[in-house]
Amino acid sequence: MTAAFGSQWRSMKGKREGWRDLSPMRRREALYGLAFVSPWIIGLLLFSFFPFVASFVLSFTRYDVINPPVWIGLANYNEIFSGDSLFLKSLGNTALYVVGSVAIRIVLAFSLAMLLNSKVRFLGVWRTLFYIPSTVPIVAISMVWIYILNARYGLLNWFLSLLGQGRIRWLSSPAYAMSGLLVMSTTWVGVTMIIFLAGLQNIPEEYYDAARIDGASWLQRLLRVTLPLLTPTIFLNILINIISAFQVFNQVFIMTQGGPRDATRTYMLHLYNHAFEFLPPQMGYASALAWILFIILFAFTAIVVLTSDRWVFYNN
Repeated sequence: MTAAFGSQWRSMKGKREGWRDLSPMRRREALYGLAFVSPWIIGLLLFSFFPFVASFVLSFTRYDVINPPVWIGLANYNEIFSGDSLFLKSLGNTALYVVGSVAIRIVLAFSLAMLLNSKVRFLGVWRTLFYIPSTVPIVAISMVWIYILNARYGLLNWFLSLLGQGRIRWLSSPAYAMSGLLVMSTTWVGVTMIIFLAGLQNIPEEYYDAARIDGASWLQRLLRVTLPLLTPTIFLNILINIISAFQVFNQVFIMTQGGPRDATRTYMLHLYNHAFEFLPPQMGYASALAWILFIILFAFTAIVVLTSDRWVFYNN
């Protein structure tokens, strides 16, 4: 053990001496490199690391922004789990949105990628049209969807009326409000579609040729070749969409404000209300809510990553 410690010490000492032994030009290059990356390092510390640590400390305080924080220990967490009637409601709504939106985006994006990976006319135009909605600001998209989901003159109800379906109050009925948000989640399917498309184009064509020679049908090639080799891409898309769906806020805030009757009150909206709308602001309480969300997201991400060895297959 002493010998190992001595070896490590000599190694560290050698590294320090190595810096002193560098030529002036090498030192100048190293300092220039640090100077160029310093804005990113400073930004990371000021706008990511410091708020991260500060929110953890504030979660154990009563803080209204105006007055100094008052240490209250675990009182915020006790209140969340025992006295906050909307905590479980907002968490349940968020979980429903996560399951529904992730499933819709994965299936729809994969289907579109399969279609756009085939030889069709105007392929570049179709790819662009499906991707463009993902680049539109969310405020503009939300206003468009308010019109589409309108119960009286909305485009979706008009289309459903052609199929014999009666009028649906998408945003004003507690039974359909979350369904309206899930329909809206298809707007951002373009990003997931592009990732799927890249994964499909990365599959060697030789595998499909071998499967055709063996007499495999289209469905067999899909199940035995495409899906297994696409599992790394599916894994990436699931992670990205889960993290994104858990933080859904903008469209809910713009379109429903959590209504009707808290049917669309998501976790981030609940957190926002405590931090910025309630008087006095409950910034310490909101920080505790944020850390609970962080733990939930970390747990879901860890589960997906730890179980990936069982269902993700790499080409090499």
